Amino acid sequence: MIKHIVLALTLVTATFSTLAAPFVEGQHYTQISNNMVTSTPKVTEFFSFYCHNCFNMESQYLPDIKAGLDKNVAFETKHVDFMNSDLGTEVMRSLAVIHEIGQAEKLNHAMFAAIQGDKGANGHDHNAQGHQHQSQINSREDIKKVFSQFGVDSSTYDKLADSTDTDKKLSLWRQQQVMYKVQSVPTFIVNDKYAINMNEMHSLDDLINVMNYLALKK
Repeated sequence: MIKHIVLALTLVTATFSTLAAPFVEGQHYTQISNNMVTSTPKVTEFFSFYCHNCFNMESQYLPDIKAGLDKNVAFETKHVDFMNSDLGTEVMRSLAVIHEIGQAEKLNHAMFAAIQGDKGANGHDHNAQGHQHQSQINSREDIKKVFSQFGVDSSTYDKLADSTDTDKKLSLWRQQQVMYKVQSVPTFIVNDKYAINMNEMHSLDDLINVMNYLALKK
């Protein structure tokens, strides 16, 4: 159902070596758009709450990645639509709601855990043979139960989830998923122009450095 990449997340044990800049197009990154560089340099993570590598990335690496980005580089997240189902759309809407109300770190973790179980934070594959965890998210009502734990009442959730802005946001995410040929998650897109080749990232420093290089590339 969800396509995964085999992350070069030897990031856990890899030495923090730094690739020599400039990085090589076609090896370390691919230009996926002819768009002009955005006015605000940014890194966009395309991910899914169903992806165990994404949960691992969220829990173990994103805090260091965000801290390592140049102060002028923004970081944003978008949810892919690999499921193409009513439930998949509801889960996508949950991220749009998180963007509006904040508490991203807590709510992202709660959504990941509700779907995958807490072990997913350590790269545990909930689709692995013999795994017994059942997702707690099977409807919007289930999602609202997660959000209610963080002070978001049902009416507030519905208002944000069903807003025109949320509909536009989901439409944009789907369009960009196709435009940028996002076929696996997590995928990092820089300035709406470059896709990072995760298989060539051999340490966390490599990943952070190529993000900064591409984001500030003239």
